[in-house]
Amino acid sequence: MEKGQELYNKAKTLIPGGTQLLSKRPEMFLPERWPSYYKKAKGCEIWDLDGKKYIDMSYMGIGSCILGYADRDINDAVKRCIDSGSMNTLNVPEEVELAELLINLHPWAEMTRYVRTGGEAMSVAVRIARAYSRKDKVLFCGYHGWHDWYLSANLMSKKSLNGHLLPGLNPLGVPDNLSGLTIPFEYNDTEGFLRIFEKHKNETGAIVLETIRNYEPEKEFLFAVRKSAFKKNIPLIADEITSGFRLTSGGAHLIYGLEPDIAVFAKGISNGFPMAAVIGKKKVMQSAQDSFISSTYWTEKIGPVAAIATIKKIIYNDVPKHLIETGRKVKKIWKSTAGKFRLDIQISGIDPLGHFSFICKEPLVYKTLFTQKMLEQGFLAATAFYSSYSHKSHHIKSYAAACNKAFAFIKRVSESGNPKRFLKGPVCHSGFKRLN
Repeated sequence: MEKGQELYNKAKTLIPGGTQLLSKRPEMFLPERWPSYYKKAKGCEIWDLDGKKYIDMSYMGIGSCILGYADRDINDAVKRCIDSGSMNTLNVPEEVELAELLINLHPWAEMTRYVRTGGEAMSVAVRIARAYSRKDKVLFCGYHGWHDWYLSANLMSKKSLNGHLLPGLNPLGVPDNLSGLTIPFEYNDTEGFLRIFEKHKNETGAIVLETIRNYEPEKEFLFAVRKSAFKKNIPLIADEITSGFRLTSGGAHLIYGLEPDIAVFAKGISNGFPMAAVIGKKKVMQSAQDSFISSTYWTEKIGPVAAIATIKKIIYNDVPKHLIETGRKVKKIWKSTAGKFRLDIQISGIDPLGHFSFICKEPLVYKTLFTQKMLEQGFLAATAFYSSYSHKSHHIKSYAAACNKAFAFIKRVSESGNPKRFLKGPVCHSGFKRLN
């Protein structure tokens, strides 16, 4: 057994669920075969515990390393920060510099608050919105983290969140009295949103949506959400945790003409160092002072320093342009290679965050086979690709050749009548599944 799997088997006896993040569970990729842990990472390359090197053509730190692993410029800034002291009794001046930088990129915004992860940033944003509106209900669409305010949607129906990225999320441990406070609506379903809004508008304290995830927003939909929020003075929160700084230097809402009251950033703003920001209009953000929102490690220095260095590099190098172009190339590889071998796939997602799925009776079997074959060729790969600034043309060329072999293999096993027998382990998981 390889060192990564051996350690993971041990981890499952010590850590509930095996990992801290569902999206990093080996079962989500290649059960019993995935390297699981790393020794070193640089650019888009990762070395596992056995010293094997892989090119990461999958999630790039679940979208957090927008520039690439161990980027020299960001690391140098962080090392200087560590040497000068990353935490003490006084506050860090970089908080102010980062606030000015984010507000200059988003002229509608006037104030900021900081946390260190996306999920808690969304919880802070919702808390601020409720403090401002003095109302409890939240209308939302999209995926927004693990906290009670969001997961409580599944108290009414266990399937409420199924269409919002992760199916099967269990609200066990979420207080029952939160039931009915979080109501989902579907992205781009203008009529559906308006029906839900009309029913709950007098009790709604916040409206939350991802500006964009898998599909282009319809202007009519965004207009209806913005107009409805404005009409009842309900804070509109744009979740830019996934989309931010990938389509432009700032939030994707800048491209689509959506002016929220609050926007939330994490992942790409600090290139793998823990950092998240909640920006917003002064009249709404001031309500943070009327509630208690405070935490010791929100005041450390590494996060703001990493964010400032990352955002400046993104702007200087026009990183979003590279992410878009690279993502488009990978999507073309999927489309042309699948067509070559007459495999049915569906491609979705914005260009920097592309996905594909197999259209067949056993899509998870095919997904696992693809990951298995790509791993054998030295690639960490799944049916998704999150592009980074470290992905260069030679990586894309090598990936294309590997995809050709993987799709050819899948075509052969599909014609065997029993593709499952070609797996070297169990089928990968989809969504949340309890581990024994």
